Amino acid sequence: MKKTTKSKARSNVKQRRNLTGRKMSLLLATLGCLVIAGSLYAIGRSRSQVTSAANTAAESTHCDSGIASPRAAHHAQPVEPIGPADANAEALAPVISEAKAPEAAPDGMVWIPGGEFSMGCEDAEMRDARPFHRVALDGFWMDQTEVTNEEFARFVKATGYITVAERQLDAKDFPGVPAENLVPGSAVFTPTKTDTLRNHYQWWRYIAGANWRHPEGPESDLKGKEKHPVVHIVYEDAEAYAKWAGKRLPTEAEFEFAARGGLDRKRFAWGDEFKPGGKFQANTFQGHFPETNTGADGFAGTAPVATFTSNGFGLFDMAGNVWEWTSDWYRSDYYQTLAATRQVARNPQGPSDSLDPAEPTVKKRVHKGGSFLCTDEYCTRYMPGARGKGEPDIGASNLGFRCARSAK
Repeated sequence: MKKTTKSKARSNVKQRRNLTGRKMSLLLATLGCLVIAGSLYAIGRSRSQVTSAANTAAESTHCDSGIASPRAAHHAQPVEPIGPADANAEALAPVISEAKAPEAAPDGMVWIPGGEFSMGCEDAEMRDARPFHRVALDGFWMDQTEVTNEEFARFVKATGYITVAERQLDAKDFPGVPAENLVPGSAVFTPTKTDTLRNHYQWWRYIAGANWRHPEGPESDLKGKEKHPVVHIVYEDAEAYAKWAGKRLPTEAEFEFAARGGLDRKRFAWGDEFKPGGKFQANTFQGHFPETNTGADGFAGTAPVATFTSNGFGLFDMAGNVWEWTSDWYRSDYYQTLAATRQVARNPQGPSDSLDPAEPTVKKRVHKGGSFLCTDEYCTRYMPGARGKGEPDIGASNLGFRCARSAK
């Protein structure tokens, strides 16, 4: 798709987003399907007229390719600070609160005691996750695992909820689009042989009928995957589940603090070595990306939750398996803003708005944790200090969530 066409279509989508009332709600509900549909070449030129968010699927579902492998770069050599806040934070170890849980643990949740830590990423190339800055958090509860298919199924059965990827599209909201293209679906990773990693359209496909019930497309199902993390979940879906469960989505700071498990700026959620003792610690991609995942860790796609060792707080899959939603808006300069205050940020809730310089008119939320597609050949954002980002109304086959709950 040409840049001029992309800009024009993006403008049209933004104009429609200014609609009010029920039409606005319907558009936001259905846009998650159509944004990806318009962005992937596999849909064809006619479907590209639906919307032009050509980079959105990439931002939502995988990582930067130009960042050095965290497996190769070791903590034996200190990272060069990019500002005074980085240098100061290096001298401060995390402080873990000794406060006991205020109540018995809710089913499936773990008490995160709170405390103070240095938040940020160890890799200086990840400019949006630098500099290190101090953050203090009150204790909170967090789901021990990602929300599973069977858990989400109970929510759907109890409420009749229909996810964004399942909702029928209304032709009147997308004039000029052929009826055959107005079909619900979502983005699915498709192994592809390629000689370049610069064109993510090669391995992402918009699949009509793909949703949480049919993660790989309409011919797939959840048989045997009841305990796998639910996927193809947009922010609205995750919020709806959390509200039903009496919970909420974690903030970005809560997720990172919990993922670190009490460790101090370690490269991974379990330490500095990717495979200590020759044992995999997370579900990631092995082999030649994006063509062949050898499944050396036991899985070529999602894995049942709690398959790998828990971290220091007793949480599972805080790295790899699926990306997870947080409640924070994404701004590339947010960490710099916090560090500039030279104060400890207490229970930060994220910025009040969103800004991604790559797409300044597109609002995005922060993703954390990385996914089963993370690999030293392409993706490095499964480290606890790294950040992902994505439009709230975009889901994919490697995007899920877990919930948190404030202490009473």
